[in-house]
Amino acid sequence: MKFLFQKMRTGKYDRLVVERDGRTEEVPCPKIGGIPHDMVHFAVENVMRMRGYLRKVAAGEALSLGMTPDVVSDQMERLVEVMQADANSGFPAPADLIAMYRVTCDARGVVPFDVTSTDIAAIRAEMRRLEKLWDATAPGSTLALSFDDEYAH
Repeated sequence: MKFLFQKMRTGKYDRLVVERDGRTEEVPCPKIGGIPHDMVHFAVENVMRMRGYLRKVAAGEALSLGMTPDVVSDQMERLVEVMQADANSGFPAPADLIAMYRVTCDARGVVPFDVTSTDIAAIRAEMRRLEKLWDATAPGSTLALSFDDEYAH
């Protein structure tokens, strides 16, 4: 499945579009700095090889602003929040992000999975890769992304 990220010319949102079964689904993506919010989901899920928001969409769940809750996708959502904060806060030490992830999970009643400094480094690298691709995408154009084949579920 391809996720089509549309870079809007103006406004506070870009757009994520999925085309399947002859229909188009789309949601607004807040512009948060380097990459749109849902592209952070893509980065985290692509690296961690776990089923979060976009992997659920790839498996057939409707593209919407919410998702059917389950333990793994809730864990992934918390990690996405932390990585988005990381990109907006100057890249603190990985141990600080891991601690923030645990606190965020605890505050929402989610059991955290083990996240390592290596995971944080890999997610940061993927976010930088996506930011370069996004920067090269002209306003009004689309960037198509698919999960790495070896990571697909």
